[in-house]
Amino acid sequence: MGKTVRQPAQGRHLAAGAALRCPDPPSPCCGARSEWPGTGGALHLSAGSCGRAVGAAIQDTSLTEANSFSPLIPTSPSSMINQYKFEDEPELKDLFITVDDPESHITAIETFITYRVVTKTSRGEFDSSEYEVRRRYQDFLWLKSRLEEAHPTLIIPPLPEKFIMKGMVERFSDEFIETRRKALHKFLNRIAEHPTLTFNEDFKIFLTAQAWELSSHKKQGPGLFSRMGQTVRAVASSVIGGGVKDRPDMFTDINDYMETFNQKINLIDKICQRIYKEERGYYCEMKEYGPIHTLWCASEEDLVDSLKGVASCIDKCCKATENRMAGLSENLLPALHEYVLYGEILTGVLKRRDQIQADLDSKVDALSNKKTEKDLLTEEIGNLEDKVECANNALKADWDRWKQNMQHDMKTAFLNVAENNIHYYEQCLATWESFLTSQTVDLHLGEDSEDKP
Repeated sequence: MGKTVRQPAQGRHLAAGAALRCPDPPSPCCGARSEWPGTGGALHLSAGSCGRAVGAAIQDTSLTEANSFSPLIPTSPSSMINQYKFEDEPELKDLFITVDDPESHITAIETFITYRVVTKTSRGEFDSSEYEVRRRYQDFLWLKSRLEEAHPTLIIPPLPEKFIMKGMVERFSDEFIETRRKALHKFLNRIAEHPTLTFNEDFKIFLTAQAWELSSHKKQGPGLFSRMGQTVRAVASSVIGGGVKDRPDMFTDINDYMETFNQKINLIDKICQRIYKEERGYYCEMKEYGPIHTLWCASEEDLVDSLKGVASCIDKCCKATENRMAGLSENLLPALHEYVLYGEILTGVLKRRDQIQADLDSKVDALSNKKTEKDLLTEEIGNLEDKVECANNALKADWDRWKQNMQHDMKTAFLNVAENNIHYYEQCLATWESFLTSQTVDLHLGEDSEDKP
């Protein structure tokens, strides 16, 4: 184990931070329409009526006019394949993080789960090339809050909720723990892949510090009253957010985009959860039919082979259905719910950006109304103008990056569902065709034997 380094990282840290703090990206208001590539065709292929239900949900909530921020979905597979090209990362990956080996801890006060976090790196700012620590969910929450404090207008990846959705799985069940482990693994790796967050000092301490070191570092953070003050400012921002003066058109468009995006992604998430529950009910009912046909054989001697064949086909279709359900629960549902949480995060980021601009507006108004302390106010205004510019540039760059990742993730998730469903139907069709063919052959053999004298 290497010891924790407290000094800020240099070199690549400064270069990456400067690249995101002061970029000059092309405005998303110009260029091709922003859509969700891959979802249109894949949704229709996903599961017959299921795909049509999701597709109809999207059409019902589509914008009347397509613009650069319209999350409308392409209507053909060719458009979703050809419309977007993603560039490969130019730099080699130098930080590898794995979250695994969950352990349950039961005390007199609480029950909680810890996860092993293994980090391998070739970065010079780390004292060792490999670290292994254990973290509980509260530690991940602390890291997320520290990242939000240090980078208020960057899009911090979401964490899974503390409590699981009612009716899905029980808390602390194996399924719940594995679902959370995957989400925590994705959370850390999204941070590691971010050009600025990956060099955050608190992130480094999270990956390298032992439990007592991390506990000591947490105490150095902002106190209770400081956090309460931030909460009050956030509430005030939500109240006055609509009255920000001269908000750039780009951020108004992003805000409109996110309102529509949140409506659609929440609707699709609910539909897919309902599809999964119905599929689960279908699977549970179908599992009962195999044993029923097997027991039926005892009372129908002439149909023994046929009934056993039907029971075998049902069992094979049950296994295929189980695999399809696993694809939904492991791929599509987590991807959709992650972006439901992303919608909440982006809404908060936009409010924080507005709050920074509101602070600037209030100082400008104060300067125009006061005849004294003008020098002090002028200096504060200059600092706030720099802060607003950096906040705007950071959000612009992160917005483009997030939107590209979202399009790629949605395309991948729905195409995987389409491929899994095609494989499922092909497998079930082949199973029943093989059985029917065998029954036809047996029938012809029986007729031939009856025709012989």
